[in-house]
Amino acid sequence: MIHAQNHAQQGKTMQKIVFLDRETLAPQIRLKRPAFEHELIEFDRTTPDEVVTRLAGASIAITNKVAITAEALDRLPELKLIAVAATGTDCIDKSACEQRGIVVSNIRGYAVNTVPEHTFALMLALRRNLVAYRDDVLEGEWQKAGQFCFFNHPIRDLGGATLGIIGEGVLGQRVAEIARVFGMRPLFAAHKGREGLGPLYTPWDDVLATSDVITIHSPLTPNTRGMLSTAEFRAMKKKPLIINTARGGLVDEAALVEALDEGWISGAGFDVLSTEPPAPGNPLMRVAGRPNVIVTPHVAWASDEAQQTLADQLIDNIAAFVAGAPVNVVR
Repeated sequence: MIHAQNHAQQGKTMQKIVFLDRETLAPQIRLKRPAFEHELIEFDRTTPDEVVTRLAGASIAITNKVAITAEALDRLPELKLIAVAATGTDCIDKSACEQRGIVVSNIRGYAVNTVPEHTFALMLALRRNLVAYRDDVLEGEWQKAGQFCFFNHPIRDLGGATLGIIGEGVLGQRVAEIARVFGMRPLFAAHKGREGLGPLYTPWDDVLATSDVITIHSPLTPNTRGMLSTAEFRAMKKKPLIINTARGGLVDEAALVEALDEGWISGAGFDVLSTEPPAPGNPLMRVAGRPNVIVTPHVAWASDEAQQTLADQLIDNIAAFVAGAPVNVVR
């Protein structure tokens, strides 16, 4: 636990700020101190049964992934702001916050480079079979080839491929921009089960049927949970790669493994899982050692540059709230 105080503005109301999971930011990332009078307490991590005790008396809570439930809020009458140190806010009971007049803010725009770059790192590695070829070299296959190269695995260009993008926000738009530079044809999928959303969108079923790669950049909501499952994988006529750097719950993981086993898709690059770290028996971990599967530990967002931008915006959000002009408020 780290405890710090700032008495720069004597006479002002002291704000007690508690960061429940400071360890979710890398240790080299600086967390600037607000200019207003405050007490800042940082915990590396917090379990569900510690939330109420640690937030007791706090006016501002900072959390990245620690859930704050309606039951917890009932016991935290002094809480006025929950500053989420991420874009996704599914760990917060937002309806309960609205009922109690608690403001919820989040971080925006910080991942415009890091997540798309990670997306393309996974895409390139899988399309070009880099994992398989690296394994071959380590196992001596190149040495036994008898010539300067060998062709144990197919290699596919991104140029000319169709990229289905699920999610048309800042990250989806940036992915499309990069895709065009590679010579890909990006298609934004219309929301599942909806039509008539305008010229930006390609019908959902058409994206599933025509894409060589499908990448997900959607928030996790009750409507998007499990949006890709057995029926969707079976409809993917071109056996695409599936890339997910958004939220694990968007994809039915058991169905994904079935799709890999049945050859309905050609590979998967996932930075997110339904439970993190992986729960025992997570089906995707059973196939994570295959050369056409890459699982990374939820780090697509985590370049040093992006994390510092996030940390700075986090404190700016808090300062704006204390000044009476909250920003990045989640409705």
